[in-house]
Amino acid sequence: MYPTLYHFFFDAFGWDWPFLKLLNSFGFFVAMAFVTASYLLKLEMKRMEKKGVFLPYPVQQITGAGPQWGEIVTNGVFGFILGWKIIFVLINGQKLFAHGMAQKALFSSEGYVWLGLLLALVLGGWKYWEDKKKQLPQPKKEVVMEPAHALVGSITFVAAVAGMSGAKLFHLLENPRELVDFFTHPSLEGFISGLTIYGGIIVGSIVVLLYAKKKGLALLPLADAAAPGMILAYGVGRIGCQVSGDGDWGIDNPHPIPNALSFLPKWLWSYDYPNNVNGMGVDITEGVIFPGYGTHLEIPVFPTPLYETILATVIFIILWSLRKRIQIPGIIFGLYLILNGIERFFIEQIRVNNFIDFLGMKWTQAMFIAVAMVIGGSAFIYYRWKTHERRA
Repeated sequence: MYPTLYHFFFDAFGWDWPFLKLLNSFGFFVAMAFVTASYLLKLEMKRMEKKGVFLPYPVQQITGAGPQWGEIVTNGVFGFILGWKIIFVLINGQKLFAHGMAQKALFSSEGYVWLGLLLALVLGGWKYWEDKKKQLPQPKKEVVMEPAHALVGSITFVAAVAGMSGAKLFHLLENPRELVDFFTHPSLEGFISGLTIYGGIIVGSIVVLLYAKKKGLALLPLADAAAPGMILAYGVGRIGCQVSGDGDWGIDNPHPIPNALSFLPKWLWSYDYPNNVNGMGVDITEGVIFPGYGTHLEIPVFPTPLYETILATVIFIILWSLRKRIQIPGIIFGLYLILNGIERFFIEQIRVNNFIDFLGMKWTQAMFIAVAMVIGGSAFIYYRWKTHERRA
């Protein structure tokens, strides 16, 4: 496992670049998941724009207004952080990250304060000078039409903020003992660790739809356009779980690989997650040992993040291949709900989880949501199909 990008590049290529310890593997793949979803959403919205599904929207622009103090201050703040902390970390990374977590150095008060102030003045002053050059005696106001896909960046930002908050909220609801610790001992590490993906999907989707409605976007086509990217992004995020070994794995699997699956690599059947980011298990006695980590699971487990990445990719291929064939708005999104729910329901049977007894079975929060997604997706497809028939 590679807790940070540093460990990957050092192990794979021998590159000793300490500043890479700042980039957690899990966080990197979460970021790549949003990039994936954003890219595919933009592709689909551009395709739908050509068909007239999404129309351009008006944006008021003002030119020649002179210096904008909000942008000037933003530039200054960026300059200060660049000089005070980022350059300091790059220069002193070898010493700072020799022991302990890199994030402790990043969020300490250490840094080049005077260099930060200097760069704040330089970048803030440069922005002021640029705006001053373009200032007109009488600012011009005009309305321009922007393509709908220009909103993808804003949609992605809204989804990221709402999704991460929802993922944390649902995790705390599922693990009430952590709720008190979260508020009594708040920290960045406490916020970014422990996330429930369905919480992110639910809250993120609701907030994005509200934002899209405010911007006048057609909601059902938007949901269809987003669905393939959402499921592929889910799979990309699960790569982060696998690579970092964040504890989101399956139940114990000490059994030998069945003969029918003997053609598969052993790590796809069971895995012990060496150097996992949570430091779980027992000390590693042979092989690669990363300082500060160096543990592995005594009993190997099902590598469920890998299974979900594979299944998410299969679902993406299905949705992507059907998106041009199905003409009824909302059907693709309904299929996404059904397939995602089925995938997660069965994966939950071999994942480590908090269970409750319901109808004589052990259920998890994700299983309840998965069943709701399948039922809701099926009902939604039926409703959209019947509505389309009546209009036809």
